[in-house]
Amino acid sequence: MISKLLIRNGVVIDTDPVPTATGPADLLIEDGRIAAVGTGLPDVPDAEVIDASDRIVMPGFVDTHRHTWQAGIRSIAPDITLAGYLGLVLGELAPRYRPEDVYVGNLVGALESLDAGITTLVDWSHIQFTPAHTGAVVESLKQAGIRAVLGYCYGGDGGPDGLAAEGRRVNKEHFGTSGPLLSMAVAALGPEIVSADQALHEWRLARDLDLPVTVHMGGHGVESAERGLAFLQENRLLGPRTTYVHPNFYTDDALKRIADSGGMASLSPIVEAELGVGYPATGRARASGMPTALGADTVASGPGDMFSLMRAAYALERARPGGAGMEFTTRDVLRMATIEGAKVAGVGEVTGSLRQGKQADLILLRTDTLGMAPAHDPIGAVVLSADTRSVDTVLVGGRIIKRDGKLLHHDVRSLLAALAESADHLTTSR
Repeated sequence: MISKLLIRNGVVIDTDPVPTATGPADLLIEDGRIAAVGTGLPDVPDAEVIDASDRIVMPGFVDTHRHTWQAGIRSIAPDITLAGYLGLVLGELAPRYRPEDVYVGNLVGALESLDAGITTLVDWSHIQFTPAHTGAVVESLKQAGIRAVLGYCYGGDGGPDGLAAEGRRVNKEHFGTSGPLLSMAVAALGPEIVSADQALHEWRLARDLDLPVTVHMGGHGVESAERGLAFLQENRLLGPRTTYVHPNFYTDDALKRIADSGGMASLSPIVEAELGVGYPATGRARASGMPTALGADTVASGPGDMFSLMRAAYALERARPGGAGMEFTTRDVLRMATIEGAKVAGVGEVTGSLRQGKQADLILLRTDTLGMAPAHDPIGAVVLSADTRSVDTVLVGGRIIKRDGKLLHHDVRSLLAALAESADHLTTSR
């Protein structure tokens, strides 16, 4: 990692307290952290200089819900329903995954995220069939160099005792010395997807290990949403450090109860609309006062980049009946993709904005292209005009991961060849 890096002459977008754009401006990074942001910063001895002319400099995106292991089955299930997805992806394909399939799929999925400007990822990983599968996931995230929260979802056959033992082992062995980029959460299947007894063991494991919870709740119909929330209240599990994924069927009152408890929301607007898990509750969740963020969910049936998610969230919210979402702005959706996403991921004090002292998780987006120039409103351009081709440079913790449009630390061609071999194994005889 370069100890000092001076980025000059870019249009700088910060996201906290509200998204604002200034420029031309400079940004200084020292020892992986943001040291200064301003106009005309003085030269710094021994600093490497990046000329950001015709570039937007901004915090990296935060994906708060992604099944990263599914890169090898990309686009295998277009036009599918939730029932179809569960049957095909989790019922038929997931059991075929060997640890080597998990490793290459997860690594490619993480690199895909970095290549598209996503610097922080909540990896909701329900492929933990054996300790070897878990080891493959952790190693892939380390090799990618992304900032990641592993949402650990136990998939073994050991019942409650196996869940507790393996969860504790994973936390101790993989996250005691995993380094500053990786942390752990419990990805709970209950109470809406599995039995109440299993749900209690999942949530109690999170409490025992002092880990956050990320859970699919609120996307299975109005009655299921209310029953699940009542279960949490009855068992005194309704509280902070909990992310509700796809909370679309909650009433406004239920969303307010979640917000008052310290809960947060993650929405996947394209997959939610496609699979029929409710109209994205983007504006309603934000109106309740809870941090609300975006996630790609699955590339088996949706895109994996934040630009697609931001545009979908923006369009679907603005299209709410009776003009109910017309006050939702491009600045709102950019906050969801950055600082609100960081808060939902539990790393809001570390990343998501350009505040001095935060980790230098940054991206530089090109504005000198046919699709971006002249970028009159830089924030509007990021949300409505940019795409993955715009991502010129990516830094995580001050380390340059992508530069001049190319990933630096991996042989992408070899990885894609390995992914193709894995995909052939997974899909043969379908």
